[in-house]
This record gives sequence, structure tokens and C-alpha cells, in this order.
Amino acid sequence: MKWKSFRLKTTTQAEDIVSSMLADLGVEGVQIEDKIPLTAADKEQMFVDILPETEADDGIAYLSFYLEEDADTESILKNVRQELEEMSEFMDLGECSIEESETEDVDWVNNWKQYFHQFYVDDILIIPSWEDVKPEDEDKMVIHIDPGTAFGTGMHETTQLCIRQIRKHVTPDTEILDVGCGSGILGMLALKFGAKHSVGTDLDPCAIDATYENMEVNGISKDQYEVMIGNIIDDKAVQDKVGYECYDIVVANILADVLVALTPVIVNQLKKGGIYITSGIIDDKEENVVEAVKKAGLEVLEVTYQGEWVSVTARKN
Repeated sequence: MKWKSFRLKTTTQAEDIVSSMLADLGVEGVQIEDKIPLTAADKEQMFVDILPETEADDGIAYLSFYLEEDADTESILKNVRQELEEMSEFMDLGECSIEESETEDVDWVNNWKQYFHQFYVDDILIIPSWEDVKPEDEDKMVIHIDPGTAFGTGMHETTQLCIRQIRKHVTPDTEILDVGCGSGILGMLALKFGAKHSVGTDLDPCAIDATYENMEVNGISKDQYEVMIGNIIDDKAVQDKVGYECYDIVVANILADVLVALTPVIVNQLKKGGIYITSGIIDDKEENVVEAVKKAGLEVLEVTYQGEWVSVTARKN
């Protein structure tokens, strides 16, 4: 199926109200492009440590929307232009030009699957749910993973660094907390390595379903894990629910700047003698995290590397 694509040029000041107007007219799924700088909160929720360079804000915004090929395009656009004309009487909407093009129907939610195939992390085979295990791999530790819309397949260097450290320190009595759990892969692997119980926290609600689905497909029962949404750094309710001094391992594969804020808080969740495993650290921010770890009273046990990424492992004495 083909879709008609429309790109409306307006101002950043008007982008929200114009989007709302389009929704009122039955136009759904508006995509906004602008050069408004990211806020600190936006940066905290991005899964990258090096943000792309952006141009200066020029006050221009582009709103893209799509209509089915057989939609009454003429009538819809007439209504859009009429609304824009009326709105322009009380605020600056900019140029209000609308470009039209045609696009093929794409399954955006599942399209990424063509780039994710089975791979090894040492002797562990990580395989997406839509691929089969080869006969020669049937005696391996096999992890079936489908991140869905949550972050975390195990392919990234930072995740692999965490996996190796978890494996090194896990015991049959291990209670593990995964901060920023995403797809649940680290907690799941800890359980596969023999841990007793796993708790995960994340800011993204998609992590709940992704973790449940991945745990189930790997044969892990619901009494072995828990996952919750919230910011453990500044939300006392989340901290209380997670619990204090009850984890043998806390793992956080996030971003260096977030780890600096997290570390003095998370020591309260660690048992005495507990292990703190961090990654998501680009190499030029290694010292920032090491300093934060030491400042929180933790002993640095090991710093490991893969590519340009770093993992810092410490202990609460």
C-alpha cells in the first residue's frame, strides 16, 4: 500500500498548536523536525553518550503527516489550510507551505529486525525470536531475545562488558538490581548464570513488556524477577520499592553523566560487600565515573575495555 506524505513548514513556536490542529482534523502520527536544543531531561533519556552535533535553532519547524492513498486528500488539505489561515490571525505560523510526495507502506515497528541476527558473546549464543538455533549450537547457552521497542539486544560493547562482569561475580545467592534494564537482558543472563532473583528499573514503559516477554521465552518464571518504571536517582518511592542494602550486585549500563548522579544514590541499595558494575561509558569519560565511584566510598576492583567503551566494577566495603 502507498501513502501520500505531506510536509508542512511552520515555526517552532507554533509546532505544538499546529500538531494539535492536525489531530483535531483526524490526522494522526505527526512527525516534528526542528533545531530546538535538547534539554537536560531529553539528554538523560537518550541511549547515546556522544550526542550528534546540531545546527543553531532557526525557529523553523517541519511537520510531516501521512494520508492513505484513497483518502479525500483535497478535502483534508482544504480544511488544514483554512485552519492555518484562521490561526495565523493571532500567531506567527511562518510560511505554512505544504509539500506533497508519495511513500511506500513500511512496518516501522518491525523494520529494524533485518539488522539484528544471532551472534555470540563469548560462548553464549544470543538469537532473535524469529531465527532458529542451528544443530551445532544446541549444546550452547542460548538466549532468545526480542527487544521490541525497548533498548538492549546484547550486541553493543557496553552490554557485553556488563555480561562478562556479571558472570564473574554472580553466585546462587545473588540478588541483582539492573538500573536501566531495557529489554531485561542483563537480569535474564544473571538468572541464567545462577542468580537467585533479579529486579530491573527503567524510565521507558516499553521495558515492562519487553522484559516479561524475553523472560518468558527463556523459561524464567515470574517469581524470579521484577521490573518497575521510575527514576531511582530522584524518586524516593522507587528507591523504597527497590529496597535498601539488599543487592549483591547492582549493574547500570547507562551513560557516564547519569552514572555520576546515580552512584551516590545506589550505594544505599548495595549490601556490604556488594558489587557495582557500570558501563555505557565512552573512553574519554572513564575518569569521571571512576572519580564518582571512589567519592561514593566504593573500592574500584577492575576497569575493562571493549572498543572505545569502558566498564568500571567496584565493591562496597
